Amino acid sequence: MSNPYLAIQVVMMPKDTNPHGTIFGGVILSYLDQAGAIGAVHEVVKAGGEFPTLVTVAINRVEFKQPVMVGDVVRFLTRLVRFGRTSVTMDVVVEAERGPEVLPVTEAEIVYVAVDPASPQRRPKPLFGPSADHSGKSV
Repeated sequence: MSNPYLAIQVVMMPKDTNPHGTIFGGVILSYLDQAGAIGAVHEVVKAGGEFPTLVTVAINRVEFKQPVMVGDVVRFLTRLVRFGRTSVTMDVVVEAERGPEVLPVTEAEIVYVAVDPASPQRRPKPLFGPSADHSGKSV
């Protein structure tokens, strides 16, 4: 399995809290999706593809393990799971650094599809040219 890619690292601020004083889960989900997309673009380009326009198709099983607090430094680490013809699947692990502790927050598998932004229907677009064989790559 490949080394994780640090896609996003952010300090949680008071504006991100819910009525209970912890970070709103929707904030974490938004960063989770952004981190997965950043990691997916990184993997496509690293494998020789062009910079893709990606849309989120699925976020699989998100379970919050620990609350995130104001001041936590939250890391979003990505790993390639697999390439499809037009899709890329990423694993995203979320950790919160709180003082000397690093706490697991959540993890999800996210599927993105490359689309053609120039087409009105934004049709799926292959990630790699016809000469490249990345369709079965699994890490």
